[in-house]
Amino acid sequence: MTSYDFAIIGAGIAGASLAAELTDGGASVLMLEAEDRPGYHATGRSAAFWEECYGGPEIVPLTLASGAYLRDGGFLHQRGALYIGREGDEELVTQFMQRFVPTGATIQHLGRAELQRRIGGIRHDWSDAIWEPMCADIDVARLHAHFLAQAQGGGASLECRARLVNATRADGQWTLTTERGETHHAAVLVNAAGAWADEIARLAGAQPAAISPYRRTVVQVRVDPPVPEDLPLVLDIRGRFYFKPEAGRLWVSPHDEEPSEPCDAAPEELAVAEAIARLEEVVDWRVEAVEHKWAGLRSFTPDRRPVYGPDPKVEGFAWFAGQGGFGIQTSPAAARLGRQLLLEEKPDAVTAGLDHELYSAARFG
Repeated sequence: MTSYDFAIIGAGIAGASLAAELTDGGASVLMLEAEDRPGYHATGRSAAFWEECYGGPEIVPLTLASGAYLRDGGFLHQRGALYIGREGDEELVTQFMQRFVPTGATIQHLGRAELQRRIGGIRHDWSDAIWEPMCADIDVARLHAHFLAQAQGGGASLECRARLVNATRADGQWTLTTERGETHHAAVLVNAAGAWADEIARLAGAQPAAISPYRRTVVQVRVDPPVPEDLPLVLDIRGRFYFKPEAGRLWVSPHDEEPSEPCDAAPEELAVAEAIARLEEVVDWRVEAVEHKWAGLRSFTPDRRPVYGPDPKVEGFAWFAGQGGFGIQTSPAAARLGRQLLLEEKPDAVTAGLDHELYSAARFG
């Protein structure tokens, strides 16, 4: 009987990055992925950017700590980001600066003239902006493949079409049964199941963390005039939209957060229409065609912080979930922190500035 040190449920960016770190630390790891291939849900549907302020001030430390790994590995392409506001949004811009300047994020207040120079065709009532020069596109597919290859190169096993249906613990070992009737054994069960994280917790007899999935829609459109390739990521200071160029087209999201059951998310026509309508509020570009549309699930805990590390009550059960829309951009530092919590290692240069208590499962009782 093969028994692993860790069985990780889910092989998206969360499970793959943690598996890479744990195998690097000498642990034996099994990844159990419910779908035909890893990264089918949230990881494969990301809008693919690294943005320092995304997720709020308590997420910034994870993002900044991940930057060097992503840049040095060639996973980032510099783009820059603009948070934009209309006339009357001045107080929101001021509050944004007050929230994020102390975090160490690199941001700068811009006026109307500079905003209009950076976004050709922007409508006249958009007059205020915050410039974030370090924002970059992420090569999500290559990053995910990198973590999977690193994990498997370190000896990790990956089982796809292996949805967990039963988990029992006896004599310090989990017995894990998949939908196909296969049985696996591990000392520690790690919940990296994204939208299904609370379901996995219940299977293991742990208290769910109230992780809620929300649907996010993205639409790819062709516009006239053509999208300039150096256009920054553009985000509404009120959180109603964002858009960015992608291979000569424009990706637009209405920044929707519709509660959802864990599922294979699909875009709703109302959200697609809202995305286009909100884009047309910003620029005078003509939308010539909707070429592609999709939706993914972003899963949050009630306080919108991820949950990492051992469960406070169930022996041998650990969390690596609730990463919302920032799980990819924080994956290097989050996985290193997860490794240190699970292998009881000391912080290193990557994690020295992180307060692991912010993300501890103990905060849920």
